[in-house]
Amino acid sequence: MHRPKISIRNLAILLGAIGLLGVCGLVTWVVYLDRVVNREFQGRLWSVPARVYAAPIELYAGAAMSADDFDDELKRLHYRSADPANGPGNYRRKGGDFEVHTRRFQFADELREPERLVIHTLDNTITSLAHPDGSDVPVFRLDPLLIGNVSPIHGEDRIVLAPADVPQIVRSAIKIIEDRRFDEHHGVDPKGILRALWANMRAGHVTQGGSTLTQQLVKNYFLSDVQTFGRKATEAVMALRLEARFSKEDILVAYLNEVYLGQDGERAIHGFGLGSEYFFAKPLSELDVGELAVLVGLVKGPSYYDPLKHPERAKIRRNLVLQELATNGLIDADSAQKAMRKPLGLRPTGGSYVPAYLDLVRRHLKRDYAEADLAAAGLSIYTTLDPKAQAAAERALSNQLKRLDAARPKSGHLQGAIIIAEPNSGDVVAVVGGKDAGGSGFNHALDAHRPIGSLVKPAVYLAAIESGRYHAASILTDAALDLKLSDGNVWSPQNYTREVYGQVPMARALAESMNLATVRLGLDVGLDKVADTIQSLGYTQRPALNPSMLLGTVEMTPLEVVQMYTSLANGGFRARLRAVHAVLDERGKPLKSFKVEVEEAAPAIAVYQVNRMLTLVTTHGTGRAATARLPAGTVVAAKTGTSSDTRDSWFAGFTGSYLAVVWVGYDDNRITGLTGALGALPAWSEAISSLKQASFDPVEPEGLEDRWIEFTTGADTTPACIDAVSVPIPHGMSVPNKPVCRPSAAEGSTGKMKGWHKPPSH
Repeated sequence: MHRPKISIRNLAILLGAIGLLGVCGLVTWVVYLDRVVNREFQGRLWSVPARVYAAPIELYAGAAMSADDFDDELKRLHYRSADPANGPGNYRRKGGDFEVHTRRFQFADELREPERLVIHTLDNTITSLAHPDGSDVPVFRLDPLLIGNVSPIHGEDRIVLAPADVPQIVRSAIKIIEDRRFDEHHGVDPKGILRALWANMRAGHVTQGGSTLTQQLVKNYFLSDVQTFGRKATEAVMALRLEARFSKEDILVAYLNEVYLGQDGERAIHGFGLGSEYFFAKPLSELDVGELAVLVGLVKGPSYYDPLKHPERAKIRRNLVLQELATNGLIDADSAQKAMRKPLGLRPTGGSYVPAYLDLVRRHLKRDYAEADLAAAGLSIYTTLDPKAQAAAERALSNQLKRLDAARPKSGHLQGAIIIAEPNSGDVVAVVGGKDAGGSGFNHALDAHRPIGSLVKPAVYLAAIESGRYHAASILTDAALDLKLSDGNVWSPQNYTREVYGQVPMARALAESMNLATVRLGLDVGLDKVADTIQSLGYTQRPALNPSMLLGTVEMTPLEVVQMYTSLANGGFRARLRAVHAVLDERGKPLKSFKVEVEEAAPAIAVYQVNRMLTLVTTHGTGRAATARLPAGTVVAAKTGTSSDTRDSWFAGFTGSYLAVVWVGYDDNRITGLTGALGALPAWSEAISSLKQASFDPVEPEGLEDRWIEFTTGADTTPACIDAVSVPIPHGMSVPNKPVCRPSAAEGSTGKMKGWHKPPSH
């Protein structure tokens, strides 16, 4: 057979057709890439996680704040001790006097520009606040601490910079170090490619790259890191189209927002805005030339030159960048040498990351926002966290758990949690979810459901007082009892001391946490009524109606206990716990504010009587050690809690300023051997004593009168007698008289005593 011959003419036509198809394909490919570049870059939106801020500190004449406290706050916000004339973020202190140049900040209700302030303090108080020209400043808010962000999508995190946010020296430095011909080429630099090839051939290995800033931006923004000819060709075409459609300014600022600079666990640090905050804890505009050189030098190798992990490498790279800046006239030689001699100036270790509190914030926001919005929409979230309270809580829990573990080295490691709140508003100001406060493990503060033990008793006594048949001087019977349960078993509760106390006044039974008296009281009032009271105080579930409920077998998280005790501390009004007070979108527009929500939980007159009895817990009862660290005379209402077999140690207490709840126990529910007073109370006392306190001093409702009774027997007595305590009881109630008493060491005055809270002198 003979194959047909193809003529030269036909072959030319075929090759021409193939070539035409190739050209059409190439044109189609270029057009497609052009559209992708235009569409994606024109409306470029980065995934920007919500940034979460603590509550700002308010400054005003008369505010309780010492010079050292104010200095600490400025340092916490990473203000530098330097001439305020150098710009925002600097302050100068001379004794109790300060001059501060504050930063620009978008608050929930206003955008505040930088200001210079003169602040005077004396005797732990701010005495005056003014501008340098002498004009008074009534109130001023410090910019709040950034405490974290909502987990970013795909692990990418960044602070997006606008063109005005980028200092000129950063623009010039990145071009000199990464792309000298940026202003001349059109996206791809043939000269740069040839120069890199020649340098690499001479060195025998890769020492330079030929990619322009535009190509790097395209690779990071649109493409993968896979090194193939096709990917490089796509990168080149997209770079050319990007330069054809957009200005050099747009491309440069986009590059500075997109470039990868390091890794923080699962979070990737992108862009110079976040890089500045992450490595130096201050805005890009406040970096000095040496710090800027560290960031510019990182672009070449974020892992290799990571200043937190490899400071010596980072310093060598920084100095090389500084030398280049000096050689090219961006800085003078003296400035370069001075910057080379300085340390890297990195942020302090530890930081302000508060995972347990952020967990609470995230849960509150999920009621109103989708997870994707929180992780990508650039929201600003303003919380109620108080950094000083948070630090105090972390320190107190850590210290107490270390002490306890050291005393029992073979028993394993205890866990714990602390929550501090302001009862009147329901604002949660501190959350510690475990012994590793900076870790992101199990959040005991929000998720550890544990029996609350005797913390339930105030609800039992409140139900009894609400019935109208009991008051603080009522006599209860503390005696053994055997109770047959519905399943046929017999329940025989005991006091913790294994003793019985006979006839005792209600105030003493609660202060000394007597189990037998409490069970008898609760059974008389009724389990249904007690369960109703527990729920009205803020517990959202219905407790199981078992007699053991009266001794705290009901399981709650520390957060749920805080909600319940907030109703007591707030005089019978339940304030819904709040961790967030406002949310702004990426343009600073308010989206939602979270108002204080308060509703009646129990009659104020009944709650007042219970609270007065709870103050006896810290003067005569199981919580006497609670006030040891506080100023003399500080009144605290509190309750210890110990679950069955001492598996859980609790303490809940409130002053006129704060309510705090502490839990200590083992994750595997083993016996701790710790009562509430031995395990949780010391951490409570240390945390609360670190904060400014006012005594718990509620206004007595009408219909009550203060009566002096003997603490042990409940008999009517006088303040001059030993063991006398003041309790409120309804008008007209009779109290058994005790005609003779032993005088106290220092006789008090007779008559109406507003100082009901003062501990006896014996």
